[in-house]
Amino acid sequence: MILVLIGYMASGKTSVGKKLARKLNYDFVDLDDFIEEKEQLSVSEVFKVKGEIYFRKQEARYLNELLNLDSNFLLSVGGGTPCYSGNMDRILKAKNVKSIYLKASISTLVKKLMKKKATRPLIAHIDNEKDMTEFIGKHLFERLPFYNQAEIKIAIDHKLKDEIVEDIVLELF
Repeated sequence: MILVLIGYMASGKTSVGKKLARKLNYDFVDLDDFIEEKEQLSVSEVFKVKGEIYFRKQEARYLNELLNLDSNFLLSVGGGTPCYSGNMDRILKAKNVKSIYLKASISTLVKKLMKKKATRPLIAHIDNEKDMTEFIGKHLFERLPFYNQAEIKIAIDHKLKDEIVEDIVLELF
């Protein structure tokens, strides 16, 4: 089975994903890392050099490639991945795939992202919690129709990573 973790940036797709993959004895694949390896450029370089349209086309192509593999692994996708190129439909229709939405409140995301904004180009320019709250609220509003299509939804607020992993395992099995 392929498990696909979706959610907003800082929702724990990578950190929870790695813990869950270890627990299930699955390989962990980060779609952005996969794209960087295939393109021989960082995601930000792909955006800068080839543009967002090119990136989104390649993202859909590589997502499709991974979803068609016949193996067990956990795939973490970018926060925007489900929202473009029919990717959420692709995830939902793929055989032997379960989608899991790591659902975080705006306030949880603001707290996490204010600490990490320097490493996130999309939000690096935001310098106060009020603007961050507004930005995330608007973004989430646009993305929720895609995220909410996931087969499993896991609330992550006020939980340790191990608790989130246990919640997912309980939902899966």
